[in-house]
Amino acid sequence: MVRKLGVLVVALAAIVMSVMTARPASAQDARAVLQAASRAMGNPKSVQMTGTGWNAAVGQSFTLEEDWPRFEVTRYVRTIDYDAGTSREEFTRRQGNNPPRGGGGTPLQGEQQQAFLVSGNSAWNMQDGKPVPQPGQYLAGVTVAEFRRLDLALTPHGFLRAAMAATNPTAISLTLGSPTGAVTANGKATLVSFTLMGKYRVVGTFNDQNLLELVHTWVPNPVYGDMLYELRYLNYKDFGGMKFPTVLHIHQGDPRLMVAHNSMEITLSNVQPNVSVPAMPVPAEVQTATAPPVRAESQRLAEGVWLIAGGTHNSLAVEFRDFVTVIEAPLNEERSLAVLAEVGRLIPNKPIRYVVNTHHHFDHSGGLRTYLAQGATVVTHQANREFLENVLFSPATRTMMPDRFSTYYPYFSGGRRPLPIEAVNQKYVISDGVRTIDLHPMQGLDHAGGMLLVYLPKEKILVNADLYTPPAQGAPAPAPNANIRSLQQNMQRLKLDVAQHVPIHGQPGTGAQFAQIAGRGTN
Repeated sequence: MVRKLGVLVVALAAIVMSVMTARPASAQDARAVLQAASRAMGNPKSVQMTGTGWNAAVGQSFTLEEDWPRFEVTRYVRTIDYDAGTSREEFTRRQGNNPPRGGGGTPLQGEQQQAFLVSGNSAWNMQDGKPVPQPGQYLAGVTVAEFRRLDLALTPHGFLRAAMAATNPTAISLTLGSPTGAVTANGKATLVSFTLMGKYRVVGTFNDQNLLELVHTWVPNPVYGDMLYELRYLNYKDFGGMKFPTVLHIHQGDPRLMVAHNSMEITLSNVQPNVSVPAMPVPAEVQTATAPPVRAESQRLAEGVWLIAGGTHNSLAVEFRDFVTVIEAPLNEERSLAVLAEVGRLIPNKPIRYVVNTHHHFDHSGGLRTYLAQGATVVTHQANREFLENVLFSPATRTMMPDRFSTYYPYFSGGRRPLPIEAVNQKYVISDGVRTIDLHPMQGLDHAGGMLLVYLPKEKILVNADLYTPPAQGAPAPAPNANIRSLQQNMQRLKLDVAQHVPIHGQPGTGAQFAQIAGRGTN
């Protein structure tokens, strides 16, 4: 399943498999390739492009058999000032005809306006005319500002500029035995590689017309490790003496590992070179914004049960007679280490025997490797097992973001042992004879096809991920959306008596409050 090829095969793999001749070239020859490309494509100081298409929520697929969930982009405008190093990317998007399944805001209600900006080492969004600093990380692996700087450098003319400025560009000329049409029509291609920002190995593929048709690199990601980031530039046209692609297609994720990898496709209707770009000063609040430190703040919910919050995602620690179970390992290793330290403080001298994963979405599974490295057994939905074994827990070297699992990989001594994964396809019980945790597969849910509900029957505590967040004190109650309805239906199906709802996002609430919210509009 996770090894199926996607709709589009990675172009680099096709090149490598079908090479008939390959001639390595020196840095001097690489610069000649770049100079020829610059003559063919032009060297604009700025560019503005407009179009329509779709984008997707990376890491938020409904099931592991499906691509990232898509949204229709009805308006796309990107303005780049190469000399100033700034980019403003604007989207107007809606659900459209795309299936309303998966995470990342699916389904969108009405139209959504997005504006993503970067200038130097600063990144921010615009919301209702106001700047919103983005000091955090993209997909819990790389800072937002660095990712946007990288993305700017991977645009067609951004690549040419960055490669020409690099100290170590190299080139290789290829002749393909079986031209694919995806990269070059006649089987001839030249690849130029260099190092960007001191860490990113970037490769650009030029066709025999000296046009850049493919750029790829790898970015750190807690789920994939070194995650493929690939940009395809197709159907070049002339715009005022500058050649520019009219189809932009982006992959985030390797289709050799998972079906999900297509993250955006925009068909451009107009491209304007050397436009006048207004100055884009970094707002004061963006200049001073810093990422909050990783905090693990505990709150006692019942005897031997703690909510561990302090960030965007929660975990729970449940004490048993001679072991501990942790519910949810979100985001990345940094978050998991903070939670582990707090669990050790709250419940000293007891090992973490189980870590429960509610579903496969990247932000809810990115910290699992840290627990596995310490010997915990992962409990997850049956639908997620192959993904965990072949992708998340792969022993492949992680060059960009090494973690404990890749450093100390403990499953090879004396021959590889099976990974400690318990797959759930019906009610699963963790118990020491006194305390019990019941795990129930969800039914009829559009958010994730392999979702678990976590229920502590003695304490009457129900833990959910992404389905219901109790409103903060004084805040208006949320409307009873499809996720809340599904949660209510599953509670009724399973006959769960819930006194306290504990979300993976936000603070706990009462069962009575949920019943009131879920019951609105049903009469």
